[in-house]
Amino acid sequence: MNFSQKEKAARFRALHDGPGAFVIPNPWDIASARILDGLGFEALATSSAASACSVGRRDGGLTRDEALAHARIIVNATDLPVSADLERGFGDAPEIVAETIRLAADAGLVGCTIEDTTGNQDKPLYDFGLAVERIAAAAQTAHALGLPFILTARAHNLMYPNPSLEDTIIRLQAFERAGADVLFAPGLPDLNAVRAVCTALSKPVNFMAGIKDKSFSVAELADAGVKRISLATSLYRAAMTGFLEAASEVKDSGQFRFLDRCASTPALVKLMRI
Repeated sequence: MNFSQKEKAARFRALHDGPGAFVIPNPWDIASARILDGLGFEALATSSAASACSVGRRDGGLTRDEALAHARIIVNATDLPVSADLERGFGDAPEIVAETIRLAADAGLVGCTIEDTTGNQDKPLYDFGLAVERIAAAAQTAHALGLPFILTARAHNLMYPNPSLEDTIIRLQAFERAGADVLFAPGLPDLNAVRAVCTALSKPVNFMAGIKDKSFSVAELADAGVKRISLATSLYRAAMTGFLEAASEVKDSGQFRFLDRCASTPALVKLMRI
């Protein structure tokens, strides 16, 4: 069955409006997208780091055209709604971020995330005013697309030295007022912090699972008020961990015990529906 972009966008919006929390996993190629679809997930999201690593680049190493081309591959892989990690929007100026939103919709995406990081190690976060202007420009464009495109605004304060939950919440509240549809703060340290963020906001909150000792169960996150749970690079890293363990076993010991743990090719093909 082929769904139009508007139909996918409506399905994505409904997931945010429905009860409980849902998981939006992050594939990195056609096969991983189709397997996640076959497992029964209801939406997908790209990961900037997984997308870059899959073609031998560091996180942040893709151009806007390359990131959107990769996103289009994931969009076309299944009938699921797809959101994209578009980092800082591939530019500092609000009008560049707005153009990125338009191009994201052109690529078939029904949502994306924009973060408040600068890419400059000496000053990793945009000043508050500019950070809000960038989200406002993105929201204005997203809401004029003619489909319920979901803009997620990310506050990255907790990922850098001297993290402040209070400052993170202040930014997220400002992003909410600026028109973001979903709010997201990677690196929340515990469930109390998760609950504090969810309580401070009226729109859906995305939680990023994937940081060791800072990831919690779906039930715990739903109870804290989270609506959407993304997995960042964790599935890609899990796949590469299995690859490394198998290859190292062959190289170091000449054994093939990893074959006892492998999914069969027919099982994978069945999940991919090919």
